[in-house]
Amino acid sequence: MSRLGSLGARLYRGEVGYDFVGKRMFWYGVSILITITAIVGLGVRGLNMGIEFEGGAVLTTPKTSASVSQATELAEKTSGHTAIVQQLGNGGMRIQIAGLDTAKSTEVKEKISGELKVDPNKIDTQLVGPSWGEQIANKAWLGLGIFMVLVVIYLAIAFEWRMALAALIALIHDITITVGIYSLVGFEVTPGTVIGLLTILGYSLYDTVVVFDGLREGSRNVTKQTRYTYSEIANRSINSTLVRSINTTVVALLPVAGLLFIGGGLLGGGMLNDIALSLFVGLAAGAYSSIFIATPLVADFKEREPQMKALAKRVRAKRLKAEERGAETPEEFEDQEGDGSAPRDADDGPAPQGAAAGVVGPPGQREVSGPRPQRRQPASRGRGGRNRPSGKRR
Repeated sequence: MSRLGSLGARLYRGEVGYDFVGKRMFWYGVSILITITAIVGLGVRGLNMGIEFEGGAVLTTPKTSASVSQATELAEKTSGHTAIVQQLGNGGMRIQIAGLDTAKSTEVKEKISGELKVDPNKIDTQLVGPSWGEQIANKAWLGLGIFMVLVVIYLAIAFEWRMALAALIALIHDITITVGIYSLVGFEVTPGTVIGLLTILGYSLYDTVVVFDGLREGSRNVTKQTRYTYSEIANRSINSTLVRSINTTVVALLPVAGLLFIGGGLLGGGMLNDIALSLFVGLAAGAYSSIFIATPLVADFKEREPQMKALAKRVRAKRLKAEERGAETPEEFEDQEGDGSAPRDADDGPAPQGAAAGVVGPPGQREVSGPRPQRRQPASRGRGGRNRPSGKRR
């Protein structure tokens, strides 16, 4: 078994672990700081919306000797608007000018063709009206809202409303961070960005649901035992799925990183950048929120219930009693209380059987604390006072 596999097995058995729930206030602070930074960046710089949302024109030229900087300066000077120019693989240019109407686009097309010394009939022009872009934006918000409502309903039915609320908060956290990074980096927001954003929400929920499923199984009949509090069971659930979450996240991030840094960076694919950045940031944020945000929030919500408060009180009382008895662990304390003076927990396993455990008989009988002596059986005697030899009778 590899070292990582051995660590995962030890985490699953609870032999080692990190106190995620106990140190949740620190991670809450980190998340709040990141979220505030994203919101401030969004408010100061805003989003670089593509022409699909703002309207404009896209001019695709044939092969030309002009550089990207020259084409950008020419397009902005000619149109009076901000232009985004990308070099295509065939040597041509993709010139994107936001806020350009139909009448103005024809004039800009002729001027650009003259400066770049290309045939104007070979320049492909695509126009997007602002009303169509507004419809796309409204549909994107509508799809996001429907997705979140369905997720909350499903989680409330499959698990409980506290887990659904924690998952919703984690989703909002992931969306805010992703949008804030888009604002800080300055990448263009296109329909591809919306597709990537909706995709990463599913990946974000995947890790969260895996941890929630382990937490649901581990917290069955939690109030019938006094060994662990609900927060400790939640922490064990996170540790038991930690290696699995890390492995799945790394495997998912590697191809997305290839799209972002190789496809978008080296090969110059504009649409790849839009999709890959939202996927990369969303996957990382989703793995983080499922471990440090969602499950600790569930523990916070559950610990406010009266039965969970009573459970925590019983667990503390039992541990205090164990310390007074000199037992280092609850298991040693239970071994010391094997005389029947305290009930055993439901998950502590069956009580030791037989006299070796120290059996207390009915009133009036003495207590047996050691092994019961065995009765000596008389040796069998044959007829005539001699032992009968083994074997068949003749």
